[in-house]
Amino acid sequence: MNRLLVFSLIALTAFMYPLYVSAQETSWEELNVRVTDLFDQERYSEAVNVADNALEVARKTFGPDHPNVALSLDNLAFLYFSQKRYAEAEPYFKEALSLREKVFGPNDPDVALSINNLAGLYREQGRYAEAESYFKRSLSIFEKGLGPDHPEVALLLNNLGELYFSQGKFKEAEPLCRRSLAINEKTLGKEHPDVATDLNNLVELYKAQGKFKEAEPLCKRALAIDEKKLGKDHPGVAIHLITLAGLYREQGKYTEAEPLYRQALSILEKSLGPDHADVAAVMEDMSELYTKMGKKKEAEDISERARKIRTKKE
Repeated sequence: MNRLLVFSLIALTAFMYPLYVSAQETSWEELNVRVTDLFDQERYSEAVNVADNALEVARKTFGPDHPNVALSLDNLAFLYFSQKRYAEAEPYFKEALSLREKVFGPNDPDVALSINNLAGLYREQGRYAEAESYFKRSLSIFEKGLGPDHPEVALLLNNLGELYFSQGKFKEAEPLCRRSLAINEKTLGKEHPDVATDLNNLVELYKAQGKFKEAEPLCKRALAIDEKKLGKDHPGVAIHLITLAGLYREQGKYTEAEPLYRQALSILEKSLGPDHADVAAVMEDMSELYTKMGKKKEAEDISERARKIRTKKE
């Protein structure tokens, strides 16, 4: 259950963003709420149809160059992006960017959000040079418009760091992730969940380089933050436990890793259900651990449990 650095595509859906609409103009808003509901239910084809309708309504209600049209374009793009239909998402993201540049000018934070979204799309397509250029452009706009220590700057630093991480450019990624951490500690506080995310990103960087000892204290700190903020039975806490167990396993600290895996497994079984794919993944990690410990029977038993879960999912 290894996790990559957390990448953030900024979905500018109506319910998450300031609306440019008067109280009586509710049809467009209602359509966006419906899109959100369908997306949450993973009914993507229906969501695309409703989002397409919302775009048409936005153009008729507000005019072709209104910011709400850009929001509707982003919604459609995000729906396609979420289904890995990147070629279909790209023209909507591009049109949203063009519209915002026309309305707000090239250096507005709203424009930077659109640029970030296109960068994320290019990253997923493996178009790394284009993604890097767009992330840097978005970051520059945020730094100039919001200041170098704004949380949105931290988000863009993290996204650019993730891009480098995905290419194995760890030296380029690390200072960006460290700067993101410093900004969020300063602006949000040292126990904010975003700080835990930044810490986890550094953990993944160190893990990828085999720097397990350096990763361990950062992982413990991230775990402590999320236990306090989310509760000890939250799936996010289980992820930290699995990461920490993996660090111990890589260092040969098998007896320290085992109880962490067991705790994570218990959390995920309760929160996600006993047949969830993440539960099977933890069991597979535990089977590998037991094999290293010479516990052949335990390894075989839990591997078989994982296999049965995987078979059910097929």
